[in-house]
Amino acid sequence: MLPPDSALIECVPNFSAGTDRRAIAAITQAIRSVEGINLLHIDIGEGANRTVVTFVGTPQQVAEAAFRGAQAAADTIDMRTHHGAHPRIGATDVLPLVPLRGITLAQCATLAQNLAQRIGDELDIPVFLYEAASPTGRRLEQCRRGEYEALPQRIGEADCGPTLWDEHVARTGATIVGARPFLLAVNFTLNTRSVDTAQRIAQALRTSGHQGIPGKLPAVKAIGWFIEEYQRAQVSMNLCDLERTNLHTAFLATCQAAHEQGVEVEGTEIIGLVPQSQLSSVEDPIQFYRLDHLRPFIPKDKIIELAAGLQTCG
Repeated sequence: MLPPDSALIECVPNFSAGTDRRAIAAITQAIRSVEGINLLHIDIGEGANRTVVTFVGTPQQVAEAAFRGAQAAADTIDMRTHHGAHPRIGATDVLPLVPLRGITLAQCATLAQNLAQRIGDELDIPVFLYEAASPTGRRLEQCRRGEYEALPQRIGEADCGPTLWDEHVARTGATIVGARPFLLAVNFTLNTRSVDTAQRIAQALRTSGHQGIPGKLPAVKAIGWFIEEYQRAQVSMNLCDLERTNLHTAFLATCQAAHEQGVEVEGTEIIGLVPQSQLSSVEDPIQFYRLDHLRPFIPKDKIIELAAGLQTCG
């Protein structure tokens, strides 16, 4: 149990395994092996072939658990045979540290830099730094440019670890480590199989827009994809600044954009955990956002304050 006044960090690593339950079990067991770590949620996406793990702890606990998780992923995932709907660059694809209580983003950035150096030195994995941990503020999509397939040409751009392509790196790929504020990952399921339709909606809404035309929503990243296990296309979003674009705004904008494309939003899939504040805009958020359209939405497992026993979150 964490002392009530201890510094608290959330870590949300994304691992390139969604169908290999042996790999997922090994990774989560490695994370749980650190005393004091509170593993809050495991979100397994078979179609994306990706698992998002959410855990919290003190800075020292989180850094050690993140390292052990990356080590287990390197031991169990072979990127040479990996395929999935979600962009990826390595076995541990992205590993962000998020300040929750009693620690600043700058302090998390220093912790992320030290963790990246350890992963590079001890696991021989190329590591790219992003967001607050990057000296240049490099964005996630810049680190992942070209995905795993482009890594042989881009390995020299890594901030830590090996800079030459070999059999070991071919198997593990690279890892992206950073520090960032809390973001909400959410997928909006459409009543269509059309990836083109989902992509047009994503392009119309995401901040970067398409072909020089800005999108409608600030601080939002979005792509469109097809998920085999659901037989549906989705608009997958990262809401990077919830004060600028919150869940309610993103949902309504996606519904409107979908309607303009002649389709409808069937429901909302929260990836990982959601702050309570994001569900307070409506009286019955499960029904309004259709949070249970794919599987039951259990508040004590999906709302971060309830899962972690926190009064507030950052």
